[in-house]
Amino acid sequence: MDSSPDVTQYLLDWRAGDEQALNRLMPVVYRELYRLGQRSMRRERRDHTLQATALIHEAYLQLIQQRRVVWQDRSHFFAVAATMMRRILLHHAERKHSAKRGGPQPLLQLDEAAILGHEPSVDLLALDQAIETLQQLDPRSGRVVELKFFAGLTAKEIAEVLKISEATVKREWRMARAWLQHHLSQAA
Repeated sequence: MDSSPDVTQYLLDWRAGDEQALNRLMPVVYRELYRLGQRSMRRERRDHTLQATALIHEAYLQLIQQRRVVWQDRSHFFAVAATMMRRILLHHAERKHSAKRGGPQPLLQLDEAAILGHEPSVDLLALDQAIETLQQLDPRSGRVVELKFFAGLTAKEIAEVLKISEATVKREWRMARAWLQHHLSQAA
């Protein structure tokens, strides 16, 4: 991610009540939101009906409605954005699945940095359930997975968001990835 100090300042100004800060923020974050949206959509089925631009716009609309969030910095902003994109994709998948009433589960196409490594695709709803289970067992590891996999944050950025060391992030990512791989292979 670009290391622009403007994002953090705009977030702080917006939190302080400067409504114009939001107008200054959007052009600065749009490119990164678009990258996150494209990354999320690359993992989806090829015939997915939701486009990256629609995903970004829906996430942005939800972000600007977040009045209770105490924005810390740009990493926090993009972590929240990634979480929202995950929820939007899941909601979309659940609607599609329920509309088909038992039709095939929506598949998530995994890239080389994916959790399962060698698996070409995984059921998005099963992955979400696995992450939810992991978060119940180990909330921090679940958050590391969410930030790395859905937000594409680096270990350094995740460490900043979670206020832990980079070494701890790397260790928890390795453990969480192994746990998810095992959990999903057992569920299949």
